[in-house]
Amino acid sequence: MTGLAAGSSELLQHLLLDRVIKIVIVLAALGVLAAGMALVWRRVGRTKGGRD
Repeated sequence: MTGLAAGSSELLQHLLLDRVIKIVIVLAALGVLAAGMALVWRRVGRTKGGRD
C-alpha cells in the first residue's frame, strides 16, 4: 500500500506542477499581448495626433 500511496503522491505533484507551468505560460502570453497592444496603441495615437 505504501508504494501505491507514493505513486499517487508523485502523480499529484506532477499534475500540480503541470498546472503551475500552464498558468505561468498563460500569464506570460497575456503580458506579451498587453505590451504589444500598448505599443500599437502608442503608434496609432501618435499618427492620429500628428494628422489632426
